[in-house]
Amino acid sequence: MSLSKPKKILAAAVGTLAVAAGVTVGVLYATGVLKFAKPAESTSGAYLFCYFVGNEPEQERIHFAVSTDGYNFEPLNQNEPVIFQTLGKQSVRDPYILRGEDGYFYIIGTDMKSEEGWTSNHALVTWKSADLITWTDETIIDIRDFGGEFAATTRAWAPQAIWDAEKQAYMVYWAHSTEENDIAAMYYAYTTDFKTLTTPQPLYVREGIQTIDGDIVYNAQNGKYYMYFKHDEDQTIAYVTAESPEGPYADEPVVVSLAPTGVEGSSMYPITGTDTWVMIMDEYGEGRFFAQQTTDFENFLKLRRSDYTMDFNPRHGSVVAITAEEYDALVAAFGK
Repeated sequence: MSLSKPKKILAAAVGTLAVAAGVTVGVLYATGVLKFAKPAESTSGAYLFCYFVGNEPEQERIHFAVSTDGYNFEPLNQNEPVIFQTLGKQSVRDPYILRGEDGYFYIIGTDMKSEEGWTSNHALVTWKSADLITWTDETIIDIRDFGGEFAATTRAWAPQAIWDAEKQAYMVYWAHSTEENDIAAMYYAYTTDFKTLTTPQPLYVREGIQTIDGDIVYNAQNGKYYMYFKHDEDQTIAYVTAESPEGPYADEPVVVSLAPTGVEGSSMYPITGTDTWVMIMDEYGEGRFFAQQTTDFENFLKLRRSDYTMDFNPRHGSVVAITAEEYDALVAAFGK
């Protein structure tokens, strides 16, 4: 039986669409849009996520969540704050937590009350703890105190720190702007106590383009430092590399985020006992987090949303590996 002319035309059209759909799916798969990563299996310990939850003063507080696998997090203290800032703006954003070389934990964050405006911040805030439960040594580091160009600081955003073995000190870095130059760039300074800094210096400047939310990690595979940051042109996450934590960093950024919407505040952390690193990022327009992972710091696959849990409205934060004993102590102290 032969097809009529209209049916032949319809069949041809359907065939063309099927081929086009197949090509489209193939392209999407090849470019990573339809590929998904398989969560790595953590071999020991647990993970602590440190974050804040919103733009109101009562939401600009330190919150904790924990995970035993590095993917599925549960908030502690019923998602209420675990640290209340008493100095400076009495509001903190973008907290970064790390385990120091001395065995203590440190948190460094943006001393900022956003209701005062997005260019109202000029200081960092830090805390110290031996056990993750009791936090002391709250310190305000006011960048204006360095004088000169820093006297007119309008942003000291999203500070983080990385140990520099050569300097035997922590390199603290943040997004910096002034009244004279409102386009933020990455600056850095050194500290040994998280209370004082050396004079800040430019770290990575993109002339005329705002650069914020830097996250520097060391890739032991190739000996390079990767700085991930918010690529302002298209609201993605990109990276540049250097041989040293203080640079110089390559000029041309490489975009790596796979989120379907605008993102910022990325943070990388390893899954213990594996070569897998997870990158989480704040889908700030959607009120949720997006996660992807890599084994080489350059090529990423996204995770299925069913493979990770951060459904408690976190904003820009960071994750640190902890022991099973530290996990148990946190849950006992704060509850879930």
